[in-house]
Amino acid sequence: MDRPLQLTVATGADVPEAVSLINLAFRIRGENASWSTKEEYIEGTRITEDLLRDDMAAKPHAKLLLWRQPAGELLGCVWMEPEKNGAWYLGLLAIPPHDQNAGLGRKLLEAAEDWARERGATEIKMTVVHVRATLIEWYKRRGYLLTEETMPFPYEDTRFGVPKRDDLYFVVLCKQLRSENEDRAE
Repeated sequence: MDRPLQLTVATGADVPEAVSLINLAFRIRGENASWSTKEEYIEGTRITEDLLRDDMAAKPHAKLLLWRQPAGELLGCVWMEPEKNGAWYLGLLAIPPHDQNAGLGRKLLEAAEDWARERGATEIKMTVVHVRATLIEWYKRRGYLLTEETMPFPYEDTRFGVPKRDDLYFVVLCKQLRSENEDRAE
């Protein structure tokens, strides 16, 4: 039986390493690109150290969770932010591209869902750029459903990269979390 992943909350000292991983996972191109970054619709960095620090300071209730190997190497990270009525926002899920076909993203996603459930989450929401069909399908296979909600793409804010298309928007995906009691009943 696999042991559960140990997730830790990132501190300011973890920001440079987390930013490096996020940018690698979201923006790497060429032969080292992963299955989830083949689409070239935004160029530039996904996030900077300053932006991540600003988000961490502005949203102290949200947490950037880190997954490390026992030796300390960063295997993944994910942003978890509580919203209203038991809903949590999940973002910045990142695994090194060379490890993305090894099931690590799925394990990190499950661990993040469990982490949020332990803190009262009943639902996880996320946004994905609509052209990332392969990634949307990956999340759907993990129980996420497309809602009818969409959100505009922040074209005026190039801090997150420069869009190469003028038709981008976000779709919202949602997953209802089962309680531990429901899991035990099966």
